[in-house]
Amino acid sequence: QARLEESGGGLVQAGDSLKLACAASKLTFYLYRMAWFRRAPGKEREFVAVISASDGITDYSDSVKGRFTISRDNGKNTAYLQMSNLRPGDTAIYYCAARPMSIGNSRYYHEETYGYWGQGTQVTVSL
Repeated sequence: QARLEESGGGLVQAGDSLKLACAASKLTFYLYRMAWFRRAPGKEREFVAVISASDGITDYSDSVKGRFTISRDNGKNTAYLQMSNLRPGDTAIYYCAARPMSIGNSRYYHEETYGYWGQGTQVTVSL
């Protein structure tokens, strides 16, 4: 069964950087669009960033645009989220998700369109 495993979370101070990784197994990685979502305390899970499978086209939520960068290494079956200039409002559990490119481009910011999820990694940003 396909599996996604996040790593790299932790406790940092405002203004710091952190890089998350999402390792995929038993998944034809290069055929899947990869995304990051997050759930802040008391809030619903929200879209953060997405990257297409082969051409690397990306998109970001307005709240992280210019501070976060999503990337992937198809040779390592791993997606990344580089987070810079972190703010306390970025505190959340971060999840990676995958969906096949065959679905197309529609609604890639909707979590219900993703069939594979990791368990999440906690990111806490203090003042």
